[in-house]
Amino acid sequence: MSTIHSIKREQCHLAWDHSIPPILRVQSGETVTFDCLDASNGQLTPTSTAASIASLVFSQLDQVNGPIFVEGALPGDTLQVDVLDVRTAAWGWTALIPGFGLLADKFAVPTLKIWTLHPHEGGYSAEGEYGYAWFDEEKGIRVSLRPFAGEMGVAPGKPGAHSTIPPYATGGNVDTRHLTKGSTLYLPVEAEGALFSIGDGHAAQGDGEVCGTAIETPMNVTVRLTVLKDKSYVKTPHFVTRSPHGREEEFYCTTGVDSDIREATRAAVRHMVTFLGAEYNLTREEAYMLCSVAGDLKMHEVVDMPNYV
Repeated sequence: MSTIHSIKREQCHLAWDHSIPPILRVQSGETVTFDCLDASNGQLTPTSTAASIASLVFSQLDQVNGPIFVEGALPGDTLQVDVLDVRTAAWGWTALIPGFGLLADKFAVPTLKIWTLHPHEGGYSAEGEYGYAWFDEEKGIRVSLRPFAGEMGVAPGKPGAHSTIPPYATGGNVDTRHLTKGSTLYLPVEAEGALFSIGDGHAAQGDGEVCGTAIETPMNVTVRLTVLKDKSYVKTPHFVTRSPHGREEEFYCTTGVDSDIREATRAAVRHMVTFLGAEYNLTREEAYMLCSVAGDLKMHEVVDMPNYV
């Protein structure tokens, strides 16, 4: 029987830094379960109000649990992260935080919504829906829950402490709604052991996370960590996910991470061209044309400055 390791919610850190000692060492292919607080690091609770936003200590936000040292992982390798299960708390929150979000200049009033989350009694549905939450029951506005970890990443090779707020080529706060149960994330390893960390539970989120927050929630998430030696083309997060509409099909996604939204987009396409060449032996020209006629270009995260995904 394979070993399943458990990480407690207090085993966390607030920067990506390859000098942070690992809290656990695992063999490639082993499974780890993480108990994670929400992105407020426990500062918001089910009884919080909009007034609570003013007292948030921003230096304590977006903590991640880890780091996990994966034996055999070396710079130039790829860490495969299989998302085996994601479970939320019974509540969550969404906030408008002054100065944060795509339309921050238009929404200056602190606002907080506390959600009650309703998981399906039988677990995930065939369509991958975990449950639902009412945005406004009287008006019939209901949100499907498809939980995921907004933060998944490995330590950058560049020395020093790097904020957990933005995303990087090594992952981090990628806020990609498609990294749900059953998906697989590929991360480029830049430091020995990879030093994987995870956090920022989201019960539901739209592409872009435009107001700056999703349905933020504590979560329990289980992943399998495997070192790959044959995917040197993975230079930014890549992932495989299934259709959100219950169809039996998978999507392979490449990402671009940049402080310029157009350059992030261009990078994502370049990485897909490289992937198609490496895995399907297409010429660059063939791959580029295929991207144009069959690709689905999305923005995953547009608020965690200074980088976009």
